Formats: sequence, structure tokens, C-alpha cells
Amino acid sequence: MNIEYLTWFGYAASAIIALSMTMSSIVKFRWINLVGALSFSTYGFFIDAIPVMALNGFIATVDIYYLYRIYSKKELFSTLEVRGDNKYLLRFLEFHSKEIQKFFPGFLYNSGKNTISFFVLRNMNVAGIFLAHPEDNHTLKVGLDYVIPEYRDYKNGHYVYHRLRDSFIKEGFEKVIVNSSCNKHSKYLKKLGFKKVDDSTFVKEI
Repeated sequence: MNIEYLTWFGYAASAIIALSMTMSSIVKFRWINLVGALSFSTYGFFIDAIPVMALNGFIATVDIYYLYRIYSKKELFSTLEVRGDNKYLLRFLEFHSKEIQKFFPGFLYNSGKNTISFFVLRNMNVAGIFLAHPEDNHTLKVGLDYVIPEYRDYKNGHYVYHRLRDSFIKEGFEKVIVNSSCNKHSKYLKKLGFKKVDDSTFVKEI
């Protein structure tokens, strides 16, 4: 391989590994770190740097191992309903307020409006919060569906909008509406089966 291309390949591998260190999501960290480690291991092979190749090959193996554990692990999901004035709920919203505003710009908690309020638990750890209210007799309007960074792997969303589907139907709801002006959140909604009906409104039939 051309030495100049090889040098840039090494820079790129370093940049990928550095990028992985900025990920708050464990899943994203493992995937990006895996790509970086494999790239660096390849770089080490081409420059005959056996220690570099071996070390990054080991790191890649560790990433693969933990990714396997993440995707094969059976997690216990559950919900914990809370009242609108629940102190932990209020502290949770305050603590994560900056992050919440990134995905739900302008969000303002109204304890009287969000009549459906529950934490999503994964193995009894709080992974996110879901706040909603009936828009009409058959429509559920989501005010907030926030997942903390460590659990942003779409499992929460799948649990809420798919596995809790029967519960929503029993309540008489036929569709869910969410407003979103954040690109990341919009992509999240599309992956969960929501369809965009106007500039900021997404709808999912239950």
C-alpha cells in the first residue's frame, strides 16, 4: 500500500477510536470502537507493527464479545406509574432538563395535563420516562418519551410502542401522535414505525 495512503489510513483509524470515546451510549461506543480497532489492527499489519495489530485485534475481540452479550441478553422490562406531583419524577425531569430540551425543544412539564405517566424500567433500573395524555377518545398524544443516554438502543421505544400496544388498545386508543422538530428524534420515531404527516407531527396506528 502507498505509504501516504497508509499514513492517512492510520489517522482515520485514530479518529474513529477517538470518536467512540465521545459516545454516551454503550452500544454506539462498542460499534464505533470495534470499527476503529479493526482499522488500527489492519494498519498495524501493513506497517509490520505486530504489537499494534495484536493489541487492537484484542480490543476488537472484546468489543465483539460485549456486543454479543448486549444483543443476546434478555432484559426484564416493566413500567412504574407515577403521579404528576411525584418528587422523583420532578427531580428526574430537572436533572435531565438540558438533554430533554435537545430532543423536545420547548418542553414544559404540566402535571395536570400528562395523565399517563410512567418510568420505563430495565432490570429495575430507570431507563426513561413516558408522559402522555388523551388528545381525544381514540388518540394518545405523547408529551415526552425520553430515554437516558446509557439506554438509547431503541429497546425502550420498541417496548413502549409495541409490547404495550395491547394496554393502549384496552384504553380505547387507536393511534399515537408525537410532535418532533429534532432530527435525531424524528429518525427514532421513523424506526419505530411512525409516519410523518406534516412538518412536525408523527403518527403511528396502534
